[in-house]
Amino acid sequence: MSNYDLVGIGNAVVDVITQADDSFLDHMGIEKGIMQLIEQDRAELLYGAMDGRVQTPGGSVANTIAGAGALGLETAFIGRVRDDALGRFYADAMNENGIDFVNPPVPDGEMPTSRSMIFVSPDGERSMNTYLGISTGLSSVDVPQEVTSKAQIMFLEGYLFDHDAGKSAFREAARATRAGGGKTGIAISDPFCVDRHRADFLSLIQHDLDFVIGNEAEIQSLFETDHLDDALMMTAALCPLVVCTRSGDGVTVMQGTERVDVPVERVTPVDATGAGDQFAAGFLFGMARGLDLETCARIGCVCAREVISHIGPRPEADMPKLLRDSGLL
Repeated sequence: MSNYDLVGIGNAVVDVITQADDSFLDHMGIEKGIMQLIEQDRAELLYGAMDGRVQTPGGSVANTIAGAGALGLETAFIGRVRDDALGRFYADAMNENGIDFVNPPVPDGEMPTSRSMIFVSPDGERSMNTYLGISTGLSSVDVPQEVTSKAQIMFLEGYLFDHDAGKSAFREAARATRAGGGKTGIAISDPFCVDRHRADFLSLIQHDLDFVIGNEAEIQSLFETDHLDDALMMTAALCPLVVCTRSGDGVTVMQGTERVDVPVERVTPVDATGAGDQFAAGFLFGMARGLDLETCARIGCVCAREVISHIGPRPEADMPKLLRDSGLL
C-alpha cells in the first residue's frame, strides 16, 4: 500500500454546473449563494432544467485533493459512489486525474450516486443544490486503516457530520493517521453544518485534530459569536493550527498565540465555486512540503485566485508554473 502526502475523506459528488441569472433562480425557488440539501425528486427536476451542463467529479474535500495533486502531492480520496453511470464516471475521472480513489463503486447501492446542481450567477456567485445520495452511507467500513495510517496529512469534510456513521469514521481515521505520525484536520464546510453539530465539532477539534480550515462565518459559528478575533482565539485554544479565509479581506492563520495575516488582491470572480477548496489545496501543499505558515497561506491564495478565474471547481492552469511565477516554488 502506498504512502500518501494527503488523504481526504468526504462526499463523492458529481458537480453539474451551469450559468443562470437571478430571474431563473427566483423562478426555480433557488436561494442564491448558499448550499442547500435536496431530495432525489428535486435533484431530478433541477437537473432537467439546466442548459449547457458541465459535469465534473466534485465534493468539497475531493476538489481539495485534486488541487493538491495538481501541485504535485501523492493523494488519495475516500468516498462512496454507487455502481451506476455517475458513480463509474466519478471513480474513473478521479483515477485518471492521478488520485487514488480508494473505494470501488458499490454494486446494488441503496441510493444513487450523489450530485450537486450548481448555478453560477453573472456576478460569479454560486448557488448549490446538493443531493447527497449514497455518500450519506459512508462508515468505518469504507475507511481502510492501511490508507489512513500511512497518510502524512488527513483532511476531513465537515458535511459528513450529518450522519453518526460518518462521525465515527472521522474519529477512527483521525486517530489512525495520528498514530502513524501524520496530522489531521477538517474543512468546517458550512456554518449551518456547525449549527447542527456544534458539540461534536468542538469535541473532534479539541481531542482529535491538528488543524482547522474555515471561512469567517464558519469559524465564528463554532462559538456563536460575531467577533472574529474572539472566535479565532477560542478555536486556537482548542487546536494547534487555525486557518481562516476572509474573502477579499485576506487570510488569518493562528498557531497558538502567533497570528499571521496575509492580504489578497481583490478580483471579480468568474465563478466562485471551489475557491475555499483550492485555497485549502494550496495551504495543505505547503504544509506537506514543510513551508512556513505565511508561505502556505500565500500559496493557498494563488490557488483560490486561479480557480475563480474560470468555470469549475478545479484548477485548469499549470499550477507548479503559477507558483514558480509567483516566487512561491
